[in-house]
Amino acid sequence: MTFFRHYLEMVLAMLLGMGVVMGALGAADVELGVEAELLVMATSMTVPMVAWMRYRGHGWAPSAEMAGAMFVPTAAALLLYWAGAVEDEHALLMIQHIAMFPLMLVAMLLRRDEYSHVTAA
Repeated sequence: MTFFRHYLEMVLAMLLGMGVVMGALGAADVELGVEAELLVMATSMTVPMVAWMRYRGHGWAPSAEMAGAMFVPTAAALLLYWAGAVEDEHALLMIQHIAMFPLMLVAMLLRRDEYSHVTAA
């Protein structure tokens, strides 16, 4: 149960960060290019997730692995865009987001003991 709770907490932190940043950009009527939107999206989810992980007592290595789970799909989406394989911005965002969740799970499974125990907070 603790493992699942850790996963949900990180997802909630990601969604909160994404909502705040993208909502602020939308309210300010800021238009981003495709590359910038993918990078801002990944960063807006990663920063609060890593901050929450650190607050919960996780070390820098698992935090960096989880950040990688956010930016590897972003890099893949950017490569698809630059190669001309996918040009639709919404499709790229979907690729980015859909890949993040299983990669987070893989990162957690690599450190199953860490995510299966109660941490600080």
